[in-house]
This record gives sequence, C-alpha cells and structure tokens, in this order.
Amino acid sequence: WLFNYITNILMYAIIVIFILIGVILVAYYIDFNKRASRIEAPLYGAYVIVSCSMEPIIKTRDAIVTRRVSTIDDIKVGDVITYRAMDPSYYGILITHRIVDIKNQNGKTMYVTKGDNNETVDRSPIEFGQITGKVIMRIPKIGYLKYFLVSSYGWVFAIVLPSAAIIGFDIFKLVRNIVSPNGKYYNGNKKEKKYENMEKKL
Repeated sequence: WLFNYITNILMYAIIVIFILIGVILVAYYIDFNKRASRIEAPLYGAYVIVSCSMEPIIKTRDAIVTRRVSTIDDIKVGDVITYRAMDPSYYGILITHRIVDIKNQNGKTMYVTKGDNNETVDRSPIEFGQITGKVIMRIPKIGYLKYFLVSSYGWVFAIVLPSAAIIGFDIFKLVRNIVSPNGKYYNGNKKEKKYENMEKKL
C-alpha cells in the first residue's frame, strides 16, 4: 500500500505541474496577444542570472522574477531592473543591474545603471523603453535546477523515470487484477473472491 500511496502522490504532483504549466502558457498567450500590436515587455518575466555583477545581493545561478513597469514614476534610484542593452558591445542582451542615477538628457529621462559588484557604472545610460521589468523576487540557486533539467540526465530523471514508474505500476495493477495468486482469472471483484474461498472450503 505504501508503494501505491507514493505512486499516486507522484502522479497527482505531475498532473498539478502540467496544469500549472498550462495556466502559465495560457496567461502568457493572452498577455502576448494584448501587446502584439505594440512593443511591450511581458507582464511578468523570469530569468536566470549568469554573471556575478550583482553579487552579493543576486548571485550566479539565482533566478529573478520581474514585473513590467508602466510609467516613469514606477522607477526610482535604487531599483534593480532588467533591461535590453542597446550598446553595440552587448546589443540585445538582457542585463539586470541597479539604477544609481536618473538624468534628463535633451528632454529624455535616462537611467544610469551599475552592477553592485562592478567598480564603474554601465557605459551607456538607458531609456525607459529598454526596461523590461523591475525585479520583485529572487529565488536562490534555482538556476542549477534549470540547467540540470535541460540536460540529458535531468530530462531522464524528471520525465522518463516518473512516467515509467506510473506506467509500470498501472501494468502491475492490471496484471494483478487479471491473474490471481493460484493462477485463476478474476476481475478483482471482492464478491468473486468470496466465492473462490467458499469453493476451497467445499
């Protein structure tokens, strides 16, 4: 019964995970359609940090969750943001750094950013339109799990083994319900088992 109990828990857990993934995909699809006609960041974003520029606050392989900022008033000095670099050296790369200064250049609001672990500020100030979101949550070391799961061993551990265990247990139950211990066939019904016992006594 313990094996049956554990297997059922694993099966329900996998079902719940797939449901959550489905809900997230649906929400992302709806949000994507809403902003399809305009350039806009997703409402929420999740990223794995691959550099040490924000240590010790955010370490390598930590995951961060960002929320889209709607107006300039949502951003202030001290906020940690994720933005898309326009500098030719890092063009298109997403960078997570802290805002250390806000300036007005030629009528535009520009943000000076810097990694907490860097000695100097980033070379190019950024505009509001480059910001994809403000960091609202940090999940320590979850990036290691991500890289493990996308590896061949991780895929086997997370998907193949649980699936094989569930399928194997279902086959075991099917065989057990078809063949009785003494070789007789029955459908697992308690009433038929009772009749078997009566025949043995006679």
